[in-house]
Amino acid sequence: MSLLEVIALTAEDARAAQDGGADRIEVVADMAADGLTPDPDVVAAIRAVTTLPMRVMLRANAGFRTSGRELDRLRRAAAGLAEQGADGFVLGFLDSSGHVDAGATGKLAADAAPLPWTFHRAIDHAADPAHAWDVVRGLGGALDTVLTAGSPRGVDAGMDVLVRRAADDPDAAGMIMAGGGLRRKHVAALAAAGVTAFHVGTAVRPDGAWDAPVDPALVGEWRALVSAAAG
Repeated sequence: MSLLEVIALTAEDARAAQDGGADRIEVVADMAADGLTPDPDVVAAIRAVTTLPMRVMLRANAGFRTSGRELDRLRRAAAGLAEQGADGFVLGFLDSSGHVDAGATGKLAADAAPLPWTFHRAIDHAADPAHAWDVVRGLGGALDTVLTAGSPRGVDAGMDVLVRRAADDPDAAGMIMAGGGLRRKHVAALAAAGVTAFHVGTAVRPDGAWDAPVDPALVGEWRALVSAAAG
């Protein structure tokens, strides 16, 4: 069964994603920083207009490291966002050496429990991505998705890595959500390798612009593409 996740910045985006046939939304703020934690009022407004599962970003800065003070703030934010309707989270950190920060990530994931969570594209920026995969999968708990492009430069550059990882390891294929510059041309090869989850942002906005709202017609086209390839 395939999954199409759409990035939503506003309630209007969320409504359009649902109208177009998306399966899930990822709620973020500030895409100039590649997605930060949104305001709780935005999450509440989105929950008021959609019944889609909603994963909310827990990230305080544009990088992939976090400080103790930031982590405390994010741990408090998780509880408030859940009260406003979040039913999952997106998180994950690297340490100063570029390895997965299992301590910080584990603490935040524990606070978010029992809600499911996605390890985000920090994994693509790890010093040793293959080892990072082993560490992330060992985090356990309610982790069920890893958002990855296979490369810090996006899916175009990471296709070979994604296809090989999915084809060689069915368990990894079941966790991979391909995203980060995902384009229609990528879907068939990823699906053939066993990837069933796909994540889009600018691809469902007119002219690929973040300041344009999600277009339900474009979401519908992606929904049909993903269903046909992964069905």
